[in-house]
Amino acid sequence: MWLKKVEMPTPDTAIRGRENPIQISGIHYVNGNTIVPPFPEGVELAYFGMGCFWGAERIFWQTPGVFSTAVGYQGGFTPNATYEEVCTGRTGHTEIVMVAYDPERVSYDDLLRVFWEGHDPTQGMKQGNDVGTQYRSAVYTVNAAQRAAAVAARDRYSRELTNAGYGPVTTEIEQAPKFYYAEEYHQQFLAKNPNGYCGIGGTGVACPIGLAT
Repeated sequence: MWLKKVEMPTPDTAIRGRENPIQISGIHYVNGNTIVPPFPEGVELAYFGMGCFWGAERIFWQTPGVFSTAVGYQGGFTPNATYEEVCTGRTGHTEIVMVAYDPERVSYDDLLRVFWEGHDPTQGMKQGNDVGTQYRSAVYTVNAAQRAAAVAARDRYSRELTNAGYGPVTTEIEQAPKFYYAEEYHQQFLAKNPNGYCGIGGTGVACPIGLAT
């Protein structure tokens, strides 16, 4: 039994995984749009990890300008991992929301603000009562502009959190690795299960970028 769920595995200790991807419908349960490529011209992608992906995904699909969302696994070593495998801590993946958005209607800074304010990015390998590598805070960027924006937002929000008495931001900001879709039942989970678990909760500290700025 793997007892160190808050310690990242290595490529040698990670679960091997499989060649074939998990099969999903590819259709967003809430709005009927596609959640798999190809996306309409002009739609861009962003990837955010902020704890349990059920509640995190709902925050983003409710954001105006977002075309579709999907949940999956990213940042680890196990190809096409299952949810059960991710929960062992031996894949290295964190739970991720993929956001397909129209930059003419919602900016990347807007999405970053939703991300920072939607969880507590100072908790390391946990989010609230959810503990393990899969719950770590992460922004996986697809280009240099996204990375620069994410780092700048982190630095500004870190100052706000420090002033509010919080510790250092532990959010991982890296170039986006391969995104593996989670099982169908996880996609738009809280729309299918309105009374389902949602562990998402922010700090109450406003992020000084995007939306209202």
